Amino acid sequence: MKLSQFKFELPQELIAQEPLKTRHDSRLLVVHSKEKRIEHRTFHDILDIFNEDDVFVVNNTQVFTARMYGQKEKTGAQIEVFLLRELNHELRLWDVLVDPARKIRVGNKLYFGDDDLVAEVVDNTTSRGRTIRFLFDGSDEDFSKVIKKLGETPIPKYIQRPVKKEDEEWYQSLFAKNVGAVAAPAAQLHLTRELLMRLDIKGVKFAEITLHLGLGAFREVEVEDLTKHKMDSEYCRIDQSACDVVNEAIANRKRVVAVGGSVMRAMESSVSSSATMNPTEGWTDKFIFPPYKFSIANAFITNLHEPGSPLYMMACAYCDYDFMQEVYAEAIKEKYRFLCYGDAMLIL
Repeated sequence: MKLSQFKFELPQELIAQEPLKTRHDSRLLVVHSKEKRIEHRTFHDILDIFNEDDVFVVNNTQVFTARMYGQKEKTGAQIEVFLLRELNHELRLWDVLVDPARKIRVGNKLYFGDDDLVAEVVDNTTSRGRTIRFLFDGSDEDFSKVIKKLGETPIPKYIQRPVKKEDEEWYQSLFAKNVGAVAAPAAQLHLTRELLMRLDIKGVKFAEITLHLGLGAFREVEVEDLTKHKMDSEYCRIDQSACDVVNEAIANRKRVVAVGGSVMRAMESSVSSSATMNPTEGWTDKFIFPPYKFSIANAFITNLHEPGSPLYMMACAYCDYDFMQEVYAEAIKEKYRFLCYGDAMLIL
């Protein structure tokens, strides 16, 4: 399929700038893919939809303060530095994006805070990408503290307001424990403590995986021929304990729910020849777009996504391309709230 087939007009006013006060009160667009039927519900209605021994697969990655602002040596020009991933722990080498990129060349030094931290640019990777080396002699714990102090919550640029203190909590899943993501697993942001407790009482099980979201699922696709698009690699880990829970549900014909696109990508990167989930650790650059045959999840919770985005393409692949056009048209007509702080969709 072609990129142009995934374009549509998204009214700017439908892009949520803040979450609802009670996250599980978000609207839920329920898509019955086989019957080509849509229901308008509320997210906490998942209590009525799922049953004992159904399994929710969630991502326990934790977002860190990845967006930093520094000054270029000599000129003092302010530079935004977006930390993507650590390349070499001992050397403190990082893959980053810089803005404005035209001002940053190999050999430049960047100063953060009151000279709390200094970095040197050691390589160009893409038009905006650079490899930098932090010049820091302290312990790993001290380095993490400095990054947390100097950085800010990396809310997406489509949220057109300054970062708030509340974003630290708003933009973090309740399952967050393994630091490494620069974007939140947005579908999980609807899961509140109250809702999790009620799901647990009902007998719904949870399996945790780790996929550190980079910008891969959000980076703009620039090629019309989708077979030529390459996703950024992201670290993925699935333990045997998660596989046991998921594979037992498959064997017992219970529902396996992928809560978010990152979970779906991780699961589809670990599929065995018998269509079960395997333990895995490594990097995945899996790009899912129609047509695609999914192997494990028989339900998918996701948010409403941007035109032309890999996440929108994944939803079209999981459901049906033509019907998903109708679903999104209905979501826009009914003024659903889009993107990470917006409403949710459940595809059955």
